[in-house]
Amino acid sequence: MSLNRLAFTATLHCLSGCAVGEVLGMVIGTALGWTALSTIALAVGLAFVFGYAFTMVPLLRAGLAFGAVLKLPLAADTASIAIMEIVVNALMLVIPGAMDAHLTSPLFWGSLAAALVIAGAVAFPVNRWLIARGRGPAVVHGHHH
Repeated sequence: MSLNRLAFTATLHCLSGCAVGEVLGMVIGTALGWTALSTIALAVGLAFVFGYAFTMVPLLRAGLAFGAVLKLPLAADTASIAIMEIVVNALMLVIPGAMDAHLTSPLFWGSLAAALVIAGAVAFPVNRWLIARGRGPAVVHGHHH
């Protein structure tokens, strides 16, 4: 697999976990009427939980021991998730009205969708750079075979 394709696949994988956590956090915080800061804190926490889980579950199903699997997502996904979370939440804060929009608002969903796409685009070159050096997502890639 080419470096670009591997980086793209790794970025999409990471973005999937981030998106589940981010969307869930934003929906819960918005539905409960939390402040922007509380909502973002929940979304970031859940993005890391789901991002790490999306890496761990397939490895556990493949038969790797929990202790061995536990540290892999930290090495593989932390940089990518952190970048995506910074970008998504910064954009949600700077898009006028996005954090105050109701869950039925196209502004809320459109802003969140655009922020996630942009976050993936920002994380891609970082993931590519890490993989080229045998780091980041490359740490886990060898365990999938």
